[in-house]
Amino acid sequence: MREEAKSKQLPPVYTGKWVSATDEEIQEELLKGTPFTYRFRVPKEGTLKINDLIRGEVSWGLDTLGDFVIMRSNGQPVYNFCVAVDDASMGISHVIRAEEHLPNTLRQALIYKALGFSMPSFAHVSLILAPDRSKLSKRHGATSVGQFREMGFLPEAMVNYLALLGWNDGTEEEYFTMEQLFSKFSIDRITKSAAIFDVVKLRWMNGQHLRSLPADKLTNMLGEHWKNNGILSESEGPFVNELAELLKDGIDLVSDSTQALENLLSYPLKSTLASPEGKSVLNDNLSEVVESILSAYDNGELQNALDNGSPGWQKWVKSFGKALKRKGKGLFMPLRVLLTGKLHGPDMGTTILLLHKAGNSGIITSRANFLTLEERIHVLRGLDCKSILEETVVDSSSVADVKVISH
Repeated sequence: MREEAKSKQLPPVYTGKWVSATDEEIQEELLKGTPFTYRFRVPKEGTLKINDLIRGEVSWGLDTLGDFVIMRSNGQPVYNFCVAVDDASMGISHVIRAEEHLPNTLRQALIYKALGFSMPSFAHVSLILAPDRSKLSKRHGATSVGQFREMGFLPEAMVNYLALLGWNDGTEEEYFTMEQLFSKFSIDRITKSAAIFDVVKLRWMNGQHLRSLPADKLTNMLGEHWKNNGILSESEGPFVNELAELLKDGIDLVSDSTQALENLLSYPLKSTLASPEGKSVLNDNLSEVVESILSAYDNGELQNALDNGSPGWQKWVKSFGKALKRKGKGLFMPLRVLLTGKLHGPDMGTTILLLHKAGNSGIITSRANFLTLEERIHVLRGLDCKSILEETVVDSSSVADVKVISH
C-alpha cells in the first residue's frame, strides 16, 4: 500500500480492507487471535478547513487521508487521539506549534468534530533553520536549553533571542526585557517565513543582557568565574569591581571574561614590537620614550602619579608629553605599548591604573603570568629597540625574497 502510493507520489492511504467485512469474518479473525486496531472512519469526499492564526485558511482534501489508527493493536491509543481528548478536557484555547504538525492538525480536527468538542485556535509557527537553511541538528552545536545554560547564556537573553525568530513588534528594536515581551508579544506579528538560528547574533544578544545586569550581580558573576578559573584568589572587593567595569564591554559571555582578564594582565611587549603594526611605534624614536619612563620611575614620579589615581595620571601624562614635545597618538601609543605591552585595549589610563593596583592587590595568582609595574620596568631596562627594529627589517626582507622566488 505504501509502496504503491509512493510510486504514484501520493500520500499513503488505508485501503479500507476491513470496513465492509461481515460480523462473521471479523469474529473468525478474533478467534484466531489476529491482532487488530481501531481506526477513525474518514469521509471519502469533501474538505476540512481551519483558520490558522499565522497562515490563514488551511484546507485538506479528505480523500487524501484515509481511515487512520486511533488505537494500536496493543491497546495503546495513539498521540493524535490522546492529545485531542486531553486538550479538550483541559479547555485548551490555543494550540501553538511548529508547521511540521499541520498533518496532525487534520486528524485532530476530525476527532474534535466527531466527539463534539469545541475547536481550539491553531497557530503553526515556521521552523527555525540552521545558517545553511537545513533543519537544526546536533552538528550545528547545542541542541538543548541546558547546553546553552552551561555555555553561559542568560535565560533572559535566550528568551529575547528566541522571541525574535519569526516575530517582531513592528519596530527595529531588538533588545527586550521579559516584561516588555509580555506586554508587546502578539500572535498576529509572527511571520510565515522560516527563521535562521544565528549563534553570533545570540552571543551579541547575551552581551546586551549581560551588561544590563545590576553592577553588583555582574561583578559577582565575573568575580566567581575568575576565582574558579584560578586567575584570582579572591572573588570580590574594590579591585574586582574595577576589573568588571573595565572589561564588561568586551565580553558577551561570562566565559569570555577569562581571556579578557588574561589579555589585560599579559605583557607581550617584544612580540608586539616585532609585529608589522609595532614597527611604526619603533620607528617613532621609541627609545626616547623608554628612557623617559625609566627616569620617571627611578625618581618616583610615575609611582606617585599612579598612587594618586586618574587625576594624578592625567597630570603626569600631560607633563610627560610636554617634556618630550609629544601629543596625541605620538604620546599615547608608545606609553600604551611600553606599559601594557599591547597596541590596543580598553581605556589606556584606566588600564594602567588597574595594572598598578593589580601589583598591589595580592590576589593575582601565578597562573596569570602577570608582571608587576616593577617587573615591566625591569624589562624596559633591557629593551634594545634598535635590535628589534633590525630584526623586523631582516624578516621583511626574507618575506620579500620568498615572494620573488615564488614568481
